[in-house]
Amino acid sequence: MIALFLLLTSSNAVTTPELANTRQAWTIVQDGAADKNAGRRAEAVHALGLIHDRRAQILAEQALNDPDKGVRSEAATSLGRMQAGSARAKLRSCLNDKEVQVVLACTNSLYILKDPIAYDVYYALLTEQRKSSKGLLQSQLDTLRDRKQLEKLAFETGIGFVPYGGMAWTAIKTVAHDDISPVRALAAERLATDPDRRSEEALTDYLSDRKTRVREAVIEAIAKRRDPKLLKSVVALLDDEADSVRYDAAAAVICLSGHSVRPVNRPGKLQTVK
Repeated sequence: MIALFLLLTSSNAVTTPELANTRQAWTIVQDGAADKNAGRRAEAVHALGLIHDRRAQILAEQALNDPDKGVRSEAATSLGRMQAGSARAKLRSCLNDKEVQVVLACTNSLYILKDPIAYDVYYALLTEQRKSSKGLLQSQLDTLRDRKQLEKLAFETGIGFVPYGGMAWTAIKTVAHDDISPVRALAAERLATDPDRRSEEALTDYLSDRKTRVREAVIEAIAKRRDPKLLKSVVALLDDEADSVRYDAAAAVICLSGHSVRPVNRPGKLQTVK
Protein backbone atom coordinates (compact mmCIF):
# COMPACT_ATOMS: atom_id res chain seq x y z
CA MET A 1 0.00 0.00 0.00
CA ILE A 2 2.81 2.39 0.87
CA ALA A 3 4.53 1.65 -2.42
CA LEU A 4 1.28 2.23 -4.30
CA PHE A 5 0.69 5.52 -2.45
CA LEU A 6 4.19 6.72 -3.36
CA LEU A 7 3.62 5.73 -6.97
CA LEU A 8 0.32 7.58 -7.12
CA THR A 9 1.67 10.72 -5.46
CA SER A 10 4.71 10.75 -7.72
CA SER A 11 2.47 10.31 -10.74
CA ASN A 12 0.33 13.22 -9.62
CA ALA A 13 3.43 15.33 -9.05
CA VAL A 14 4.55 14.73 -12.61
CA THR A 15 1.37 16.24 -13.91
CA THR A 16 1.46 19.41 -11.79
CA PRO A 17 1.65 22.61 -13.86
CA GLU A 18 4.59 23.88 -11.82
CA LEU A 19 6.75 20.84 -12.56
CA ALA A 20 5.70 20.83 -16.19
CA ASN A 21 6.71 24.49 -16.50
CA THR A 22 10.05 23.80 -14.85
CA ARG A 23 10.77 20.92 -17.21
CA GLN A 24 9.85 23.06 -20.18
CA ALA A 25 12.13 25.83 -18.90
CA TRP A 26 15.08 23.48 -18.50
CA THR A 27 14.48 22.11 -22.00
CA ILE A 28 14.55 25.65 -23.42
CA VAL A 29 17.81 26.51 -21.66
CA GLN A 30 19.51 23.21 -22.49
CA ASP A 31 18.44 23.35 -26.13
CA GLY A 32 19.69 26.93 -26.33
CA ALA A 33 23.06 26.00 -24.84
CA ALA A 34 23.39 23.25 -27.48
CA ASP A 35 22.08 25.29 -30.42
CA LYS A 36 24.11 25.32 -33.64
CA ASN A 37 24.02 29.12 -33.66
CA ALA A 38 26.78 30.56 -31.45
CA GLY A 39 24.73 33.65 -30.65
CA ARG A 40 21.88 31.57 -29.25
CA ARG A 41 24.32 29.43 -27.27
CA ALA A 42 25.85 32.56 -25.76
CA GLU A 43 22.43 33.95 -24.80
CA ALA A 44 21.36 30.68 -23.19
CA VAL A 45 24.64 30.33 -21.30
CA HIS A 46 24.31 33.93 -20.12
CA ALA A 47 20.88 33.06 -18.69
CA LEU A 48 22.43 30.24 -16.65
CA GLY A 49 23.92 32.89 -14.37
CA LEU A 50 20.45 33.40 -12.90
CA ILE A 51 20.22 29.77 -11.74
CA HIS A 52 22.16 28.95 -8.59
CA ASP A 53 22.27 25.16 -8.65
CA ARG A 54 24.61 22.34 -9.61
CA ARG A 55 22.86 21.51 -12.88
CA ALA A 56 23.29 25.04 -14.20
CA GLN A 57 26.90 25.10 -13.05
CA ILE A 58 27.67 21.91 -14.97
CA LEU A 59 26.18 23.38 -18.15
CA ALA A 60 28.22 26.56 -17.72
CA GLU A 61 31.41 24.62 -17.06
CA GLN A 62 30.84 22.59 -20.22
CA ALA A 63 30.40 25.84 -22.17
CA LEU A 64 33.90 26.92 -21.10
CA ASN A 65 35.11 24.57 -23.85
CA ASP A 66 32.81 25.93 -26.56
CA PRO A 67 34.56 26.71 -29.88
CA ASP A 68 33.09 30.24 -29.86
CA LYS A 69 34.87 32.84 -27.70
CA GLY A 70 31.63 34.65 -26.98
CA VAL A 71 30.07 31.52 -25.52
CA ARG A 72 33.19 30.83 -23.44
CA SER A 73 33.09 34.39 -22.12
CA GLU A 74 29.44 34.09 -21.14
CA ALA A 75 30.14 30.76 -19.46
CA ALA A 76 32.90 32.28 -17.35
CA THR A 77 30.70 35.25 -16.47
CA SER A 78 27.76 33.05 -15.47
CA LEU A 79 29.91 30.98 -13.12
CA GLY A 80 30.76 34.15 -11.26
CA ARG A 81 27.16 35.36 -11.20
CA MET A 82 25.98 32.07 -9.71
CA GLN A 83 28.76 32.20 -7.09
CA ALA A 84 30.12 28.83 -8.20
CA GLY A 85 33.09 28.60 -5.84
CA SER A 86 33.85 25.01 -6.83
CA ALA A 87 34.46 26.22 -10.41
CA ARG A 88 37.58 28.22 -9.47
CA ALA A 89 39.99 25.60 -10.80
CA LYS A 90 38.29 25.48 -14.20
CA LEU A 91 38.17 29.27 -14.40
CA ARG A 92 41.88 29.41 -13.58
CA SER A 93 42.58 26.99 -16.43
CA CYS A 94 40.72 29.30 -18.80
CA LEU A 95 43.16 32.10 -18.00
CA ASN A 96 45.31 30.39 -20.65
CA ASP A 97 42.61 30.85 -23.28
CA LYS A 98 44.01 32.29 -26.51
CA GLU A 99 41.30 34.98 -26.51
CA VAL A 100 41.90 37.84 -24.07
CA GLN A 101 38.14 38.47 -24.02
CA VAL A 102 37.69 35.08 -22.34
CA VAL A 103 40.55 35.74 -19.95
CA LEU A 104 38.91 38.99 -18.83
CA ALA A 105 35.60 37.25 -18.20
CA CYS A 106 37.33 34.52 -16.20
CA THR A 107 39.27 37.11 -14.24
CA ASN A 108 36.10 39.00 -13.38
CA SER A 109 34.47 35.85 -12.03
CA LEU A 110 37.60 34.82 -10.12
CA TYR A 111 37.58 38.26 -8.53
CA ILE A 112 33.94 37.80 -7.52
CA LEU A 113 34.88 34.39 -6.09
CA LYS A 114 37.73 36.03 -4.12
CA ASP A 115 40.53 34.19 -5.92
CA PRO A 116 43.75 36.25 -5.56
CA ILE A 117 45.01 35.24 -9.00
CA ALA A 118 42.61 37.85 -10.42
CA TYR A 119 44.90 40.57 -9.08
CA ASP A 120 47.74 39.32 -11.29
CA VAL A 121 45.62 39.85 -14.38
CA TYR A 122 44.39 43.28 -13.32
CA TYR A 123 47.95 44.34 -12.57
CA ALA A 124 48.98 43.33 -16.08
CA LEU A 125 45.98 45.12 -17.58
CA LEU A 126 46.91 48.37 -15.88
CA THR A 127 50.69 48.26 -16.25
CA GLU A 128 51.15 45.98 -19.30
CA GLN A 129 53.70 44.12 -17.18
CA ARG A 130 53.47 40.68 -15.59
CA LYS A 131 53.60 40.63 -11.81
CA SER A 132 54.22 36.88 -11.69
CA SER A 133 54.27 33.81 -13.89
CA LYS A 134 50.50 33.53 -13.40
CA GLY A 135 47.66 35.51 -14.88
CA LEU A 136 48.47 36.38 -18.47
CA LEU A 137 50.58 34.75 -21.16
CA GLN A 138 53.18 36.74 -23.04
CA SER A 139 51.08 36.56 -26.19
CA GLN A 140 48.18 38.07 -24.27
CA LEU A 141 50.38 40.89 -23.01
CA ASP A 142 51.40 41.55 -26.60
CA THR A 143 47.71 41.97 -27.42
CA LEU A 144 47.38 44.51 -24.62
CA ARG A 145 50.30 46.50 -26.04
CA ASP A 146 48.74 46.55 -29.51
CA ARG A 147 46.44 49.60 -29.55
CA LYS A 148 44.31 48.35 -32.44
CA GLN A 149 43.86 44.96 -30.83
CA LEU A 150 43.04 46.54 -27.49
CA GLU A 151 40.48 48.85 -29.07
CA LYS A 152 38.85 45.84 -30.73
CA LEU A 153 38.92 43.94 -27.46
CA ALA A 154 37.39 46.82 -25.50
CA PHE A 155 34.75 47.36 -28.18
CA GLU A 156 33.75 43.70 -27.94
CA THR A 157 33.86 43.37 -24.16
CA GLY A 158 34.25 46.79 -22.54
CA ILE A 159 30.67 47.93 -22.09
CA GLY A 160 29.50 44.55 -20.83
CA PHE A 161 32.65 43.86 -18.86
CA VAL A 162 33.01 47.18 -17.07
CA PRO A 163 30.21 47.80 -14.56
CA TYR A 164 28.62 51.24 -14.41
CA GLY A 165 28.41 51.11 -10.65
CA GLY A 166 30.64 53.82 -9.21
CA MET A 167 31.18 55.42 -12.61
CA ALA A 168 30.69 59.18 -12.79
CA TRP A 169 27.95 60.34 -15.17
CA THR A 170 30.49 62.22 -17.29
CA ALA A 171 32.49 59.02 -17.62
CA ILE A 172 29.42 57.09 -18.74
CA LYS A 173 28.72 59.71 -21.41
CA THR A 174 32.27 59.56 -22.75
CA VAL A 175 32.86 55.82 -22.55
CA ALA A 176 31.63 55.29 -26.11
CA HIS A 177 34.32 57.69 -27.35
CA ASP A 178 37.15 56.01 -25.45
CA ASP A 179 37.63 52.35 -26.21
CA ILE A 180 40.65 51.65 -24.02
CA SER A 181 40.44 53.39 -20.66
CA PRO A 182 37.29 51.65 -19.31
CA VAL A 183 39.03 48.28 -19.19
CA ARG A 184 42.19 49.72 -17.64
CA ALA A 185 40.11 51.75 -15.20
CA LEU A 186 38.33 48.64 -14.00
CA ALA A 187 41.70 46.97 -13.49
CA ALA A 188 42.78 49.88 -11.30
CA GLU A 189 39.57 49.75 -9.26
CA ARG A 190 39.99 46.04 -8.64
CA LEU A 191 43.55 46.50 -7.38
CA ALA A 192 42.15 48.51 -4.46
CA THR A 193 41.85 45.33 -2.40
CA ASP A 194 45.10 43.67 -3.50
CA PRO A 195 47.45 43.58 -0.47
CA ASP A 196 50.52 43.22 -2.71
CA ARG A 197 52.88 46.21 -2.42
CA ARG A 198 53.53 46.12 -6.16
CA SER A 199 49.88 46.88 -6.86
CA GLU A 200 50.06 49.84 -4.49
CA GLU A 201 53.12 51.15 -6.33
CA ALA A 202 51.40 50.65 -9.68
CA LEU A 203 48.41 52.69 -8.54
CA THR A 204 50.55 55.63 -7.46
CA ASP A 205 52.48 55.43 -10.75
CA TYR A 206 49.27 55.72 -12.76
CA LEU A 207 47.92 58.76 -10.96
CA SER A 208 49.44 60.69 -13.83
CA ASP A 209 47.84 58.61 -16.58
CA ARG A 210 46.75 60.72 -19.55
CA LYS A 211 43.25 59.21 -19.49
CA THR A 212 40.85 60.97 -17.13
CA ARG A 213 38.86 57.81 -16.45
CA VAL A 214 42.01 55.94 -15.42
CA ARG A 215 43.08 58.73 -13.05
CA GLU A 216 39.61 58.70 -11.48
CA ALA A 217 39.76 54.94 -10.98
CA VAL A 218 43.26 55.04 -9.51
CA ILE A 219 42.25 57.74 -7.02
CA GLU A 220 39.21 55.71 -6.00
CA ALA A 221 41.35 52.61 -5.51
CA ILE A 222 43.88 54.50 -3.41
CA ALA A 223 41.12 55.99 -1.26
CA LYS A 224 39.69 52.52 -0.65
CA ARG A 225 43.07 51.28 0.57
CA ARG A 226 42.80 53.76 3.50
CA ASP A 227 46.59 53.98 3.79
CA PRO A 228 47.65 57.45 5.08
CA LYS A 229 51.09 57.19 3.52
CA LEU A 230 49.44 57.43 0.09
CA LEU A 231 48.01 60.85 0.91
CA LYS A 232 50.91 62.83 -0.53
CA SER A 233 50.60 61.17 -3.93
CA VAL A 234 46.94 62.18 -4.21
CA VAL A 235 47.35 65.80 -3.09
CA ALA A 236 49.03 66.71 -6.38
CA LEU A 237 45.77 65.97 -8.22
CA LEU A 238 43.87 68.65 -6.34
CA ASP A 239 45.02 70.87 -9.22
CA ASP A 240 44.14 68.42 -12.00
CA GLU A 241 42.69 69.95 -15.17
CA ALA A 242 39.66 67.63 -15.06
CA ASP A 243 36.89 68.60 -12.64
CA SER A 244 35.97 64.99 -11.90
CA VAL A 245 39.56 64.15 -11.00
CA ARG A 246 39.84 67.17 -8.69
CA TYR A 247 36.64 66.20 -6.91
CA ASP A 248 37.77 62.59 -6.52
CA ALA A 249 41.19 63.72 -5.31
CA ALA A 250 39.61 66.02 -2.73
CA ALA A 251 37.45 63.19 -1.44
CA ALA A 252 40.46 60.86 -1.29
CA VAL A 253 42.49 63.43 0.66
CA ILE A 254 39.69 63.61 3.23
CA CYS A 255 39.52 59.82 3.44
CA LEU A 256 43.28 59.39 3.86
CA SER A 257 43.98 62.32 6.15
CA GLY A 258 42.02 61.00 9.10
CA HIS A 259 40.12 64.31 9.40
CA SER A 260 36.48 65.08 8.85
CA VAL A 261 34.68 68.40 8.58
CA ARG A 262 31.39 69.70 9.87
CA PRO A 263 29.54 72.93 9.20
CA VAL A 264 29.75 75.65 11.84
CA ASN A 265 27.12 78.27 12.54
CA ARG A 266 28.33 80.75 9.95
CA PRO A 267 27.60 79.66 6.37
CA GLY A 268 30.60 79.08 4.15
CA LYS A 269 32.92 78.11 7.02
CA LEU A 270 34.04 74.61 7.86
CA GLN A 271 35.50 73.39 11.10
CA THR A 272 38.10 70.65 11.03
CA VAL A 273 37.54 67.82 13.46
CA LYS A 274 40.29 65.40 14.38
